[in-house]
Amino acid sequence: MLRESGSDQQLLDLVRPPGWRNPVPAGRYNLVVIGAGTAGLVTAAGAAGLGARVALIEKAELGGDCLNVGCVPSKSLLRSAHALAEIREAGALGVRIAGEASLDFPAVMERMRAVRARIAPNDSAARFSEELGVDVFFGAGRFVDGRHVEVAGQRLAFRKAVIATGARAAVPPIPGLAEAGYLTNENVFDLQALPERLLVLGGGPLGCELAQAFGRMGARVTLVELADQFLGREDPDAARLLLEQLERDGIEVRLATSLLRVTGSREGAKTATLTKGGREETLICDQILVAVGRTPNLEGLGLEVAGVRSDPRTGVQIDDSFRTHNPHIYAAGDVCMALKFTHAADFAARAVIQNALFAVGPLGRKKLSALTIPWCTYTDPEIAHVGLGEAEAQAQGIQVETFLRPFADVDRAIADGREGGFVKILVKAGSDRIVGATVAGYGASDLIGEISVAQAAGLGLGALAGIIHPYPTRAEAIRQIGDAYNRTRVTPTVKRLFASYLRWRR
Repeated sequence: MLRESGSDQQLLDLVRPPGWRNPVPAGRYNLVVIGAGTAGLVTAAGAAGLGARVALIEKAELGGDCLNVGCVPSKSLLRSAHALAEIREAGALGVRIAGEASLDFPAVMERMRAVRARIAPNDSAARFSEELGVDVFFGAGRFVDGRHVEVAGQRLAFRKAVIATGARAAVPPIPGLAEAGYLTNENVFDLQALPERLLVLGGGPLGCELAQAFGRMGARVTLVELADQFLGREDPDAARLLLEQLERDGIEVRLATSLLRVTGSREGAKTATLTKGGREETLICDQILVAVGRTPNLEGLGLEVAGVRSDPRTGVQIDDSFRTHNPHIYAAGDVCMALKFTHAADFAARAVIQNALFAVGPLGRKKLSALTIPWCTYTDPEIAHVGLGEAEAQAQGIQVETFLRPFADVDRAIADGREGGFVKILVKAGSDRIVGATVAGYGASDLIGEISVAQAAGLGLGALAGIIHPYPTRAEAIRQIGDAYNRTRVTPTVKRLFASYLRWRR
């Protein structure tokens, strides 16, 4: 729930304008989109730009989680936290700073709100309505049958519909948690004061990012993760690298640990009882941030009457073309996809436009399985990944060869004093076909893009050795891995043949 003051009021004026009047439904729509997060906005804008008559329905604010309570505010906080850490580490670069750097938490939060308001015009009701020609309806949309949606007392007919209602923070049924109060991504950005003691429950991307952000800003942070490794989808070496950095940041990480119960009040201190291996201990904290995953938003949509099947854990059931069991209804984004990322929702929406409006039968359909989707956790060091990891490849019976380049061997990383991390690329054994990659370190979110392009385009690792990179850059690590692969092709036999040929040429 957005606070209505300052920059937040500017934001609300754009993404949920006060006094907005829903339009009169314009006959049968080519496309009705329920949900105006990334998937919904991209679907609506793209379809309208191609000439479709589109209705867009949102019960809260346009922009969804990404703009309002997700990617944008979290990265803004991380920028402030990382800047503070860089100042503290400047002495190693020969930079002397008089006195100790300090943090103005209210200023950090106000900057975050200003950033959010500055980006909001892209997602605004005015832009979609006036510039793009989309009929924007505010209210809770629900299917009344397989070809109609109702919103705010009006019925909209559609040829095709898209469910893009996203997901929300999952909250485990821990005794006392609700009574003591907790934070999620939906309200953590409303904080007015830095918590002195913060317990972060969950070691996924959000948990790790905000644990580091608040820890670097001065909170005493304890991160609790049920599994033996946080960031369970990531390369174990990358997770270990981040673990070491979090510990240097003063964050206490408890792996293979669960939160058993909570006592205390919403306003005061809370007592969390943790358990590991049958042994219990208590921890006093001021706030608890729950970051254990996402739950798809399915409630109140009338999916049953529309013939749409769903699962409360995995969301709307779709085929590889994003189509539900009702052939007139599609879904995209967090409400139906395992990879719950803004960029994944974006490209799913582009596929849905093609499949819902222009594909004829199986012809011209874009498939979810064909998408190459990288991702990144924006901690310091960043951890970025695309394709399969070593454990996944083994589980699928795919034999791989692994090529690794530590940043400690890359000239630019040495010059920058940012030597931690590595580039790791997996190829199918006996070939140079890239099946996956992990980049851990400074700038990983940018470097993973080059490898993603290569994988999506079918460009082999050997070919990356021929890509000229500026010197010095961290991206040279990718070319150097390509060189390493090419050297494996020069077997002793090949080397002897080359030597014989060169002797003959003399």
